[in-house]
Amino acid sequence: MIKITGRQLLHTTLAAAMAFTMLAPLAGTGTAYAQESGKPGLTQNAAAEQAKRETAAQVQYDIQAKLDTEKMTITGKQKVTYRNTSSDPLQDVVFRLFADANRSKETQPTMFARNNEQIAKDNPDKKPEDFLGGIEIISVKDASTGRTLDFKNENQALTVSLAKALKEGEAVALELEFKTKIPFGMQRLSYYKDIVNGAHWFPVMSVYDGKTHAWAKKPYSKTFESDYYDMADYRVSLNVPEKLQVAMPGQLSEAAAEPGRKTVTAQADKTRELVFFASPKYHKASKTVNGLTVEYYYYNDDNDPKKTDVINQYIDQAFKAITFFSEKFGPYDYPEFRIVESHVEGVAVEFSRLIQMGLVSPLDDPENKTAFVHEIAHQWFHSIIGNDSEHESFLDEGFADFAMAYFYEEQGNKMSGFDGVRMDEFPLEESINSTNDNVGDSPDAVFYKKGRLAIYELYRTVGQAKFDSFMKEYYNRYAYRNATVEGLLQTIGDQLGTEIRQRIDDNLNKPNYELKPEFRLTEAEKANYTRTTMTQMYDGILGQHPDLPQQSMVRIMAKTLHGEPLAIVLSDSVSPEAAAQQEMVKDSLVNMLDMWGMKATVLTERQAVKKNMETTLAKSNVIAIGHSSKNAFVQAMKPQLVEKSAQSGFPWKEVMGKRGFYGAYGAVHPYNKNRLVVHYFWTGDHINDKAAEAFLPTASFSTLFPTQNFHQYQVFKQDGTIYKEKFTENPLSQLFKE
Repeated sequence: MIKITGRQLLHTTLAAAMAFTMLAPLAGTGTAYAQESGKPGLTQNAAAEQAKRETAAQVQYDIQAKLDTEKMTITGKQKVTYRNTSSDPLQDVVFRLFADANRSKETQPTMFARNNEQIAKDNPDKKPEDFLGGIEIISVKDASTGRTLDFKNENQALTVSLAKALKEGEAVALELEFKTKIPFGMQRLSYYKDIVNGAHWFPVMSVYDGKTHAWAKKPYSKTFESDYYDMADYRVSLNVPEKLQVAMPGQLSEAAAEPGRKTVTAQADKTRELVFFASPKYHKASKTVNGLTVEYYYYNDDNDPKKTDVINQYIDQAFKAITFFSEKFGPYDYPEFRIVESHVEGVAVEFSRLIQMGLVSPLDDPENKTAFVHEIAHQWFHSIIGNDSEHESFLDEGFADFAMAYFYEEQGNKMSGFDGVRMDEFPLEESINSTNDNVGDSPDAVFYKKGRLAIYELYRTVGQAKFDSFMKEYYNRYAYRNATVEGLLQTIGDQLGTEIRQRIDDNLNKPNYELKPEFRLTEAEKANYTRTTMTQMYDGILGQHPDLPQQSMVRIMAKTLHGEPLAIVLSDSVSPEAAAQQEMVKDSLVNMLDMWGMKATVLTERQAVKKNMETTLAKSNVIAIGHSSKNAFVQAMKPQLVEKSAQSGFPWKEVMGKRGFYGAYGAVHPYNKNRLVVHYFWTGDHINDKAAEAFLPTASFSTLFPTQNFHQYQVFKQDGTIYKEKFTENPLSQLFKE
């Protein structure tokens, strides 16, 4: 899974640059994508490897369920056959009821809380209880005898007492009847607008640990993911309204049911989890290469050919990624892979044989959408190779993020490749092999960034050939099983030696991991990486807003990133308080520029400004700071700035003529129609302390950074409230608010 979060400026900057396309503007019949020749990238001995794994699944499900879209409930019956592979005689079995995480706001995962708050505002008719749901267990029976069994349902775990102890190698078949209430909102199990997200919708077998002699019972994590399953064979028949298009993993078929309804059946063997997505608006594009079919379920209300084209580009990118990961790690043995669009904001989620992405824009750039490749990599590190994502999330998120970077590195994309991995050198006390509880609100930093960095160190230490060989062995040992960090270390020791195993053990389990110095980026490489990354981000985001007004302040930074000169002009002959405040704005600008490998000409003295007025300042984009009557550039350009500001509706004379205002505005450069002027101003001698604390340190970030709303001007009163503003809304801005 990938989630955009609002962190400190540096990590926000880089995370945004790598993931900005995850949130595309809302776009709005199915096209069969022409077949191509060529190999899907499966290894030559894939059939032999698959044959080794052709053993009976530990768990088998046969589920018949009905979706009621009026009441938003699922009623179902399931027969579950469970085989005891441990040496312990089991007196009971346990099912996970993750749907019950939705019984209260206090137990729901927090990652969707902000989105749900906005959804609640947009849907005032919805009550707080509409955002809640859960699963009711009606009965549990022994399938072989029909006997009703005792069960205990508490804390998202259903414990069923067996009629007799289940010995090693024995199997038990149980019949469960249940009813699930689907909450409104944006949870994994939810309905919103025209889509139903169906994850965690039925009782799923827990995992039994023969070493600790215990079932996994911990409730679903509020801060991250807790998905942990054994491989299973599924046969699921879902009765739905006829108008719905349904996506599930496995081989799908449809049959007519009662009038106005149909039954969609999925046969999905050797599958980690079974989810569904349903919408009446789905279109479907597909492409088949050598027995592997990739399907994309997407929205296209306007039948926009550009949207269809970009969806097909995503399908091509999926084949590239699957080919690469199959060659490097081990085969993707399934005959299909599906991608589903849904109304998620800034989040992409992996499931077995299927991934959930946000809405695609016709302006998307599939080849550079790193989140897409990351989620595909989860088919190896979550689906094929499972793990306990409550206690060892590094095993799926760290490997998936490394695999994504490996893919881009081999594609020649340094920014999304290993340079991006090495860029994430920052102090972090938590060990990589931490639990969800231990990392708190820092799973991205711990599991993804530090996790992939540790794997990268292993890659560099042993070299590509040995690393690839090791990964194939890791795959062969744990494909269709659950891996552990200890098992990973054992494989490293067996393949690469005890010394390397000890180093990786330390890297994963001791705090304050740091990459070996010889593998780090130099300062010059960091600056070049950051600038290139930021340029790509600005180009991508602004490319999604082609009609953005010329006076939008964010454009001045995009121009500077592309090599246009920038000058910063401070006011002179000002009070000590004003001098300190304009230095604060200047320093924040200079720090941002330095971090991105850029420089600006800084001028303060009036004579220096006048000397450069017809040369440097005429050719440059200009950022002016301070009171309009004290800034030599603004004074010299006053009549023209009044005129140019009026083009965006900024009332220059009205604002500058009253005391107590502060803010910023953008205007076309009076001397150069291809350059911009941004003026950070205050109309008194200086800003009061409270306003200064709120505005000055982040003034440049809030006006020039492309994840904010695109302001042409923004004027504040003394109390910090907005007096006047004009901006183009940027959907990304909501994701980067603290």
